[in-house]
Amino acid sequence: MEAGPAFFAGTVCVLFGALLLVWTVARMRRGEPVVAEGSPVVAALLTVTFGAFFLAGGLWLLLNL
Repeated sequence: MEAGPAFFAGTVCVLFGALLLVWTVARMRRGEPVVAEGSPVVAALLTVTFGAFFLAGGLWLLLNL
């Protein structure tokens, strides 16, 4: 019964985490800021951390169905 919602949530988390990581790397490679204001290093570190967190959480949900 819980397999459907877990599959959906896992897929959404994996996609969001992967796209957040790809977007962050693309911005950093072009030398563009990740956020409009604030420290570029802190912003990049936070987005990579949250991207990895969502990717790992989504994979955990998908592998534990």
